[in-house]
Amino acid sequence: MKNLKFYTAIAYALIWATVFIFILTGAEYESLAGTIVASCCMLFPLAATLICQAVAHEPLFRNIGIHWKINWWWIIGWLLMSLIVLLTLLITWCIEGPAFTTDTTMFNTLRQALPLPLWAILLVTLVSGLFAGLTINALLAFGEEAGWRGYLLRQFHGQPFISTAIFIGIIWGLWHAPLILLGHNYPQHPVLGVFFMMAMCIPLTVIIQYVRLKSGSVIVAAIMHGTLNALAGVTLFFLEEPNELVDGCTGVAGITALFLVAFALFLYDRYGSKERLFTRPLDLEALK
Repeated sequence: MKNLKFYTAIAYALIWATVFIFILTGAEYESLAGTIVASCCMLFPLAATLICQAVAHEPLFRNIGIHWKINWWWIIGWLLMSLIVLLTLLITWCIEGPAFTTDTTMFNTLRQALPLPLWAILLVTLVSGLFAGLTINALLAFGEEAGWRGYLLRQFHGQPFISTAIFIGIIWGLWHAPLILLGHNYPQHPVLGVFFMMAMCIPLTVIIQYVRLKSGSVIVAAIMHGTLNALAGVTLFFLEEPNELVDGCTGVAGITALFLVAFALFLYDRYGSKERLFTRPLDLEALK
């Protein structure tokens, strides 16, 4: 774990410096400029990885889990994100009740663009989100995953799975703080949103970390991250005025869904898997 502090300091410095410069420009975060800045920030964990490797005279892009040998966990990880979104949708419906409706601005816009039945609109949205998660979104998400589930995860060799996931989840969630304070995900509650983001990133780290180890590749982590980003908006389609702290993937509904899926993976690991990753120290060789 000797490089943990150095890596974290670089990743945090890059995003804070970028946000500070963005603030000086006077641009609004809810604009094209804000979207570009947020997208560029996703590359900073990878940039921090390359800086750390260069300083340590290590081969760049080596030993961070870039492997292309496909197994079933690639597909499981990819589809698991749609399951999380659907579970979040169900929990949001249970919370909101009567406020849950198809007569929303979002759905009316979709109906105009796609004159299809409700189920067909949802299917098209899910399929397009899954495709985006495999392509452009995965490329952007790789900028983060190469750091969080690649270089940074290797710094926890020999440490317990759960404590590692909690620690990385906190680092990952808090890393978003400057963007959240600008209005990312929680524009009405920017300060409280920082803590909600950490609460979301902890169970999400458990899920992605587990599949990353099972698949043997950080590429799968990027696909999972990218797919969730692509599909997250679906959870708010049925609400005209969603509560950002309660509804959707970044609210209580999504955080609850993530904890449920993480717990399901724990049960599978305990009773259905021979590897028992949840109770075994992280193996450095498995993270190359």
